[in-house]
Amino acid sequence: MKWLSQMERKFGRYAIPHLMYTLSGIMLAVYLIDLFFSGTPMQSLLALDMDLVARGQIWRFLTFLFLPPSSSPLWVLLNLYFYCLLGNALEKEWGTFRLNLFYLSGILGSVLAALVTGYGVNRYLNLSLFLAFAALYPNFELLLFFAVPVKVKYLAVIDLLYNASSFFYGDWASRAAILMSLLNVLLFFGADLFHWVKRKADYWMMRRNFRKYHW
Repeated sequence: MKWLSQMERKFGRYAIPHLMYTLSGIMLAVYLIDLFFSGTPMQSLLALDMDLVARGQIWRFLTFLFLPPSSSPLWVLLNLYFYCLLGNALEKEWGTFRLNLFYLSGILGSVLAALVTGYGVNRYLNLSLFLAFAALYPNFELLLFFAVPVKVKYLAVIDLLYNASSFFYGDWASRAAILMSLLNVLLFFGADLFHWVKRKADYWMMRRNFRKYHW
């Protein structure tokens, strides 16, 4: 995309290399601080609560990105490892600038959702990395439960079904965050998806016409 190349020439020097390594490291630090130190949970000082932002705590527009993905030590480590895996793969495929732009676009979407609902989350922003990875590497295999090989495209379908369930049964903050994360994926992959659907439609139309006139 020409506009993307132009932006990279102008702003590429500001891109943060190994972005997901940095964010995952900060998330782990926040989790460990809350785990080993008593008092006011650090996470409560970082969450994107628009009522508190309106009182002057504007750092929350950024710090909600640092909230850990779980309260379980095992799931925190697994999730952060997964974020790093996805981020590293996307950075190799796209380059540092485009990964930064994808994540920045997701941040803006999450903030816009928070302006509407009053509260913002980072969970679905980070899950959008997985959908982007699945779009690029649909046949990549992950070991489910460290033993069962499963192609990413099937896990992406499960992820979309989970998002759909969360959208219909979750709160408004979750719904808005899910919608914005999916729009962010479509922003980057919508044209490719459209061409893929068109190719499939043309293929099936050609097959139907072939059978109609030759059978």
